[in-house]
Amino acid sequence: MGLALFAALFFRLWSLQIVTGDRYLAEANQNRTREIRVQAPRGDVLDRDGKVLVDNRNSMALQLDPIEIPESAAERKELYVRIGRVLGRSPAWVAQKVASTEKNDPPGSPVTLTRDADDDLVYYLQEHQDQFPEVHVNRIFVRQYPQGTAAAHLLGSVGEVTAEDLKKNPEKQLAAGDSLGRAGIEQTYDNQLRGRAGDTRLQVDSTGRIIGQFPSTMPKPGENVRLSIDSGIQQAGEASLNSIGLRGAFVALDVRNGEVLGLGSTPNFDPSIFTRPLSQDQVDALYDEDTGAPLFNRAIGGQYAVGSIFKPFTALAALDAGVISPSDVVNDAGTIRISGQDFDNAGKQAHGPVDLRRSLEVSSDVYYYKLGAAMNGTPQLQNTARDFGFGRAAGIDIPGESEGLVPTPKWLNDAHRKQPEYYDPWVIGQNIQFAIGQGYFQASPLQMAVAYAALGNGGDLLEPQLMFQTEDSAGRVIKEAEPRVMNRIPIDPAARQVIMEGLHDAAQAPGGTSYKVFGGFPVKIAGKTGTAERAGEADQAWYAALAPYPDPKIAVVVTVEQGGFGADTAAPVASQILQTYFHKQAGQVSGGTGAVE
Repeated sequence: MGLALFAALFFRLWSLQIVTGDRYLAEANQNRTREIRVQAPRGDVLDRDGKVLVDNRNSMALQLDPIEIPESAAERKELYVRIGRVLGRSPAWVAQKVASTEKNDPPGSPVTLTRDADDDLVYYLQEHQDQFPEVHVNRIFVRQYPQGTAAAHLLGSVGEVTAEDLKKNPEKQLAAGDSLGRAGIEQTYDNQLRGRAGDTRLQVDSTGRIIGQFPSTMPKPGENVRLSIDSGIQQAGEASLNSIGLRGAFVALDVRNGEVLGLGSTPNFDPSIFTRPLSQDQVDALYDEDTGAPLFNRAIGGQYAVGSIFKPFTALAALDAGVISPSDVVNDAGTIRISGQDFDNAGKQAHGPVDLRRSLEVSSDVYYYKLGAAMNGTPQLQNTARDFGFGRAAGIDIPGESEGLVPTPKWLNDAHRKQPEYYDPWVIGQNIQFAIGQGYFQASPLQMAVAYAALGNGGDLLEPQLMFQTEDSAGRVIKEAEPRVMNRIPIDPAARQVIMEGLHDAAQAPGGTSYKVFGGFPVKIAGKTGTAERAGEADQAWYAALAPYPDPKIAVVVTVEQGGFGADTAAPVASQILQTYFHKQAGQVSGGTGAVE
């Protein structure tokens, strides 16, 4: 009996391992599991009112599975010929795609042969999958921009992860084929926008035909990021700057909380070009200085002399140092001699007796030359400039900020020792030029807007923020931005009042430098023109505004390279932005010409 039972068990094992085992092995070789990483749609980018600035569209991508690429050169060539034939491409083109992916992307990355494949091609490949088991048709999400070029410098771009990305960002749980924010808002808020990929596991036979599906993991869409910008203000600033046809930038801030209401730079570019691989010619065009380097964000990265829009901060420094009182009068004869050198007003125009308020109204350079000279040898002007955020990045939540420069005797003397052929040692004239926003002093339009916002709110230096809030895909708020105060500047209210009066008169009193633009403006404003000299070029125009006067809610700064007088090109752009903000049209302009500036 025992012998019979043992014989039966032996026969069953032999049957399983020898007879049916070959069949199971054959079936296993015939059937494979394919795991497909399912991309999560990135979240949308919206303006403060919910208008879509960036969302996604579906695209069908043809991708070559790297596992299916044979090692044999002959077999590879046959594969490239076969794929190239159906795509209408040469085998060399296919080989280049594979080589590029193997070189630049993480190991195992699918080779994207083409995006936006047309329906006929997709249907053909699906119907002939047995002839092309190496090629898969996958749905991917591609960024699209319903507002065209609007806010292009803010939005940024995305790109497929590289091997270097995987190494640098292990915490992000990235995988081959994922997208990653490369610039702008897409980069800063990548963790929120990216979402979490899912997985689909398919059972396929040896021809690639799907014969079953295993439980899958659904992707989690990314969060939406709502920005603080107002599309109306953004459009008004961009359209007005573009109409001038010169390089420039604008920034509009809420002085109460640092929210960025608008920020733009010209020339602009079409952000949708980054949804496909760029040609070298396209890359060159984006950085070409001859065409204005369109990719460069002048609003945050530009470093410029700013001219007379810096004068309110020189005035605050001098008042704080006790160099002058608001009622002290300086006789402005159009020229002043200091240490044997003449310093002139624009066009040597004489303004006669000027106190602090009048010095801002007519933009007397002579008045500020005296202040700069009086503060030379002390750190007062430099310290006040730093208090208002000059000389360091303002901290806006997109990359690319410049720090600007607050010149000091030590800095310039050190530079002179290192490169005596390029620099002059510090003399009193350096502080005199600094006092009117010239010389070695440099700032970005964003830094000027942040400083004016602090003046407008009484002394809170606010970090500029673009993110207003994040939301889930159903629109529920996840996180709201809160104002961040970088510095509380102890501004004497009486001094601030006189400066605000001077700025108001500069904009809306008949003798003011921008009266011809704002004389008939339907809202009371405080504003300051600036005209900065640039070596070898026409002057750069500036305008800074706070409105409504005397308790402002918005600060606007505009600059136009080679724009001439601030009142000629920069102030009209600011006017368009303020008209949009207040939902008003400018009234009949009074017709005054004001002083030159």
